[in-house]
Amino acid sequence: MSINFNKFIPHPGLVNKQGRLPDPYELVCIEVPKIFDQRLIKRCLVYHKGPDTIKTDRELRSNPLIEPRNFIGCRDFNIKLNSVEKFPLRSNANFKKVIIRYTISFCADYIDCNSVNKSEFYEINRTDVINKFYCPDSIAQASAYTNNQPAKFIDENIIKLDMVAECLDGEFVQCDDQWYLDITLGYFLVVKAELNVQLLVPAYGYCPIPEEVCDDDVEPEENLCIRFMKSPAPEFYPDQNLQPLFEENDDNNICCHDKNNIQ
Repeated sequence: MSINFNKFIPHPGLVNKQGRLPDPYELVCIEVPKIFDQRLIKRCLVYHKGPDTIKTDRELRSNPLIEPRNFIGCRDFNIKLNSVEKFPLRSNANFKKVIIRYTISFCADYIDCNSVNKSEFYEINRTDVINKFYCPDSIAQASAYTNNQPAKFIDENIIKLDMVAECLDGEFVQCDDQWYLDITLGYFLVVKAELNVQLLVPAYGYCPIPEEVCDDDVEPEENLCIRFMKSPAPEFYPDQNLQPLFEENDDNNICCHDKNNIQ
């Protein structure tokens, strides 16, 4: 099956398999950040007075509140990496014990007894230790000179954090005639070791110029009632979540004699 390069549009597929991707025009050397190692840290934290542990944090309690009523939820999560310490392992210097210190911040919304929306800002400081992490040091030293600016050193070894967090619960508690909002925080944290490297990749030329924007691309506005009358009726009942009675290939397993007897 031959492929016309002029009509070919690159898309995910198996390289060089017939009908999927043709041979590339050239092999190109590009510089990209490559992830050498990554670790997932999963935490569920609740408020507890005293030193922080892997399950508690003393900063998950709000400032004193005035007549709170309903907890709404949390928003605007943010993470900041404050410091990284690396200690090479004796068995292999490319593997290191890594200590990361980071700050998670977010806002928790609630309604007071006067039906007014209010929010509290939380900021918790955490420390985690990865006992064995593959983050080799760059052999070459890099510097860059752009836009007539003085050359500067580029740190090739990078530790990055990716986080997905949510407030699992918010509870109002009374202590010494004061109301507080205690948050239960759950988050997934991916720690990545990145290093800028040169990779050899297949290339299919430059991306084609996109189609020109035409006036015909703009859909005319339609009357809301006309659009509603044209729309199909909704499903009035939820899915029954039924299991199929037969396997997909059951018909192939029925012999000709049995097929003749099917009513």
